Amino acid sequence: MCIENIKSSLEKIAFQKTIPFCYQCYKEAPTGTCKTCMSDDLMRLLPEFGCEYGTEWVVEELLKEELETVDTEEIFEQVIEECYEETTKIGFMEFSTVELMKNNDPIYWSMAQSEYVDGLAQDEQLISFDNGSNYYWIHDLESYIEENLEEAA
Repeated sequence: MCIENIKSSLEKIAFQKTIPFCYQCYKEAPTGTCKTCMSDDLMRLLPEFGCEYGTEWVVEELLKEELETVDTEEIFEQVIEECYEETTKIGFMEFSTVELMKNNDPIYWSMAQSEYVDGLAQDEQLISFDNGSNYYWIHDLESYIEENLEEAA
């Protein structure tokens, strides 16, 4: 599933899980028009979370509740451990290779980690909906979409 299809499917799920809401009258408007003021300028109400215009916030809340974000630091450390020895010997002392690399040049470590995560995002293995603050595995999103679109059908 491509990223645009994922975003579109998540928007459909957000519409299914929310209720149109007239903030002016402070009433639900399930038909898409407020019966009191006849407005069709409606917010989306996600019970227990609140209401706001648009669906981006709904998608973020649903994902926060249902899926675990990817610990990008952890996955990068695992890749480094797979590529290099787990420990590095200097003289008669042994150190964790990852900790040695992180502590020796934290700026380069951070850059390398960012490049690795960006590569996963470009390869469409990871996706972020908040400009890189949180990432999700595409396969987790596809499973979530599959389960939730089936429930609505």
